Amino acid sequence: MNIRRVPFDHPDAVKLNDQVQAEYHLRYGDGGDATTLDPSDFDPPNGVYLIAYDENDTPVATGGWRARDTNEEGNVDGDAELKRMYVIDAMRGRGLARRMLAALEEDARTAGRRRMVLETGTEQPEAIALYTSSGFEPCAKFGYYRHYESSRCFAKRL
Repeated sequence: MNIRRVPFDHPDAVKLNDQVQAEYHLRYGDGGDATTLDPSDFDPPNGVYLIAYDENDTPVATGGWRARDTNEEGNVDGDAELKRMYVIDAMRGRGLARRMLAALEEDARTAGRRRMVLETGTEQPEAIALYTSSGFEPCAKFGYYRHYESSRCFAKRL
């Protein structure tokens, strides 16, 4: 797996984002993740967006983080919010999500972020299992979906 930094609006990122939004729709029955994201949210040093490519240069996994500090949505100073973690169906079960997560944690730590946070939902049990097995613990809800019953928020000290 070759992990590359790309802009959030890179064509491969857009393609994978469309796939993850379609999966959210299947799992939750709505229009996907309505969290407002701007491509500049992922510009270093305040974030990064990564895509993993296979040996054929096909994009197979994605993920990013963006800097978040104390705000009205429940973030605290030093947060790095994980966004758009996704592995295509054909590549699941090979440890790609765990490798992507480790790369994102290291990048956020290097950028001076103190805590990685994420929001997921009850219809993504495999995501919850990945995060909890990687040292994330439940935390106070934050973000766009903080008032939703199906929302689950996790944090990990970096």
